[in-house]
Amino acid sequence: MSAKIAVKGLKKGFITDQGLLQVVNGISFDVADGEFVAFVGPSGCGKTTLMNIIAGFDPPDEGTVKVDGASRSGPSAKGILISQHGSVFPWLTVQQNLMFGLNGHAPSNKEQLADHYADLVGLKGFEMSYPHELSGGMLKRAELARALVVKPEILYMDEPFSALDALLSLRMRKEFLRILAEERHTVVLITHDVEEAIHLADRIFVLSARPAHIKATFAVPFEHPRRLSSPEAQGLKESILRELGV
Repeated sequence: MSAKIAVKGLKKGFITDQGLLQVVNGISFDVADGEFVAFVGPSGCGKTTLMNIIAGFDPPDEGTVKVDGASRSGPSAKGILISQHGSVFPWLTVQQNLMFGLNGHAPSNKEQLADHYADLVGLKGFEMSYPHELSGGMLKRAELARALVVKPEILYMDEPFSALDALLSLRMRKEFLRILAEERHTVVLITHDVEEAIHLADRIFVLSARPAHIKATFAVPFEHPRRLSSPEAQGLKESILRELGV
């Protein structure tokens, strides 16, 4: 059976005043249906550029991206990007934000779906609240619900919890894992946080400094819920950090 996402030979560069800046250099990998993979790498190595190519927002100079065997030439309804910059509309309530992308649904069904996903992420009772009335953690929950309500097959996540403090980030990761246990998604995560990758992913790809290529791949063999303080998890963390030169 073919992979859910198949990436082969990706290369990407940008023209600067100093000439061509090569950012991605020959990246290939597959992601199985329902798999959670994470990419970690040094700052500025090209992680976001790689994500934009995989999600269809930026074309590669060379190489291919296939989803369910079909070549990707742009963004697809099969996947949605959750970024570190946020995606909710400040002039809409939580419920209205969640209803925004539900085209083709009757109004009553839109409200029902929006309220279901608000409840799923722990925002029951805040459906009529505006983004500025929410805490940072609640706002991130609203962004997650807005992505999930359209029922994407693939979640592309570009450092989604990086703006949160360490404790809130941990809570959001646990909440996200709870949701994934209820709803099946294929997930591609970009993160600079090695512990976050170990906490969430089935496989971790370590990227080199720019121009990025895959230096190493690590399977994460631990069942959920995971104890990040266990000797096994700490050993995996040390191995990944060594690949990152830390």
